[in-house]
Amino acid sequence: MTAPTLPQTSVLQVREALLARHEIALLDVREEDPFAQGHPLFAANLPASKIELEAFARIPRRDTFIVVYDDGEGLAEPAARTLQALGYTEVSLLARGLQGWRDAGGELFIDVNVPSKSFGELVEAERHTPSLAAEEVQALIDARADVVVLDARRYDEYHTMNIPTGVSVPGAELVLRAQALAPNPATQIIVNCAGRTRSIIGTQSLVNAGIPNPVAALRNGTIGWLLAG
Repeated sequence: MTAPTLPQTSVLQVREALLARHEIALLDVREEDPFAQGHPLFAANLPASKIELEAFARIPRRDTFIVVYDDGEGLAEPAARTLQALGYTEVSLLARGLQGWRDAGGELFIDVNVPSKSFGELVEAERHTPSLAAEEVQALIDARADVVVLDARRYDEYHTMNIPTGVSVPGAELVLRAQALAPNPATQIIVNCAGRTRSIIGTQSLVNAGIPNPVAALRNGTIGWLLAG
């Protein structure tokens, strides 16, 4: 028996839903690397290989409007049918996939976590969030200055790789724990993450919370630290 044809959603309909802030899950079902090479700004990467493992956690409402796409790899339709089999009731395909998005003039963004990274850059530009280069932080550590390094990544990321003297304080805990870890208001607090975004947001959160300590983000995070040698 032939499976029923999946409905299709146009690029215009997706844009209208996003602009109206309607609930929509625009899913790129390719693996992370091709996703990072180019995708619509608010697309979420849920590889077809992980749908059965992650769908319920990432899309808890079974009546969420879901639009699935690939870039001609033949992944979208099987992925959409898997979602239907899991109980999702509003599943459709993006008409002509990613190529349809391109042809309609839709912009493609490179890298992952683009919305949050863009937000971090906006915060830094608007708030002039203080930061220090890896060499400056290394000099403070070498001089045994009164400095505390707070690593705002998840604990598993911290455990994989961290900079000397760094303490694991996931971002949501920074405001709660910072003063206990740096009770002297003269202590310099450095916030780091893997790259930039979480250190910028963490630093600005501490500044906005009004803690008395000088606070700065580690510029370019652990990646910048490694590149600086």
